[in-house]
Amino acid sequence: MFSERIKELRIRSRIPQRQLAAVLDIDTATYCKIEKGERKARREQVGVIAQILHADKNELVKLWLADKVYDIVSKESNAQDVLNMVNENIGKYGQSI
Repeated sequence: MFSERIKELRIRSRIPQRQLAAVLDIDTATYCKIEKGERKARREQVGVIAQILHADKNELVKLWLADKVYDIVSKESNAQDVLNMVNENIGKYGQSI
């Protein structure tokens, strides 16, 4: 989700991958892997990417977090039950997923 969105935003902004990589202080190959979903961006990189691409930081953070949660639970047979439990517990404290 995150990788597809940043690629879409980068293409729309006509910013080369090498330019984003330079701002993130990583090599272009590493940034390419982030866009392909083969490597995960670090949390602090999400804000920088949002700023450079003139994107909503909250949207990108949500997508980044959703990818992390998906990676953890996607292979579990009871993934939906687990996510429902998390949602219920978050809901108890005035927040929801």
